[in-house]
Amino acid sequence: MKSLPRQLKQFYIRTTGYSYTNLGRLFLRLFLGIMLIQFGVRQLVRFLELRYVFPPVFGMDSETSLIVMIVIELVCSLFIMAGFLTRVMVMPPFVAMIVAEYYQLHDYVGEVYMLDWQQQGYLPIMFLGIFFFLLLVGPGKISCDYFLSLHFIHSDNQSESELEEV
Repeated sequence: MKSLPRQLKQFYIRTTGYSYTNLGRLFLRLFLGIMLIQFGVRQLVRFLELRYVFPPVFGMDSETSLIVMIVIELVCSLFIMAGFLTRVMVMPPFVAMIVAEYYQLHDYVGEVYMLDWQQQGYLPIMFLGIFFFLLLVGPGKISCDYFLSLHFIHSDNQSESELEEV
């Protein structure tokens, strides 16, 4: 068998061997932020009709719970997209998605294991997975967090090895 042409080998190496983790984290943050912000905007637009039917959470009334959820979805998504305080800003929507999943499953009539992939019961779980991933890996080097960390390290005359792998 003849060896593969050099260009094909180079293409293979570039597509399998190189990793674009920071660009991937940026894409994931932007995607997550856009997906989350659209829920907040929808709830904001429909505020007058949702304020009485939104489930009360943590002892708050329906209207207050809705306001808190809108603020979480709008503010946290903007911070996550910018990569500013990313690991902190992932926590409020993470908790909100746990609560949303509880209410999805609590109000579901029927066997939970019979949920179809098209039903909204899976949506909070998918968000939880993405939030957990960002919580573990962090925002990456294309973020405000990284640039602020560099600024703090350089202002303290420390080396960049303090960042290890961001």
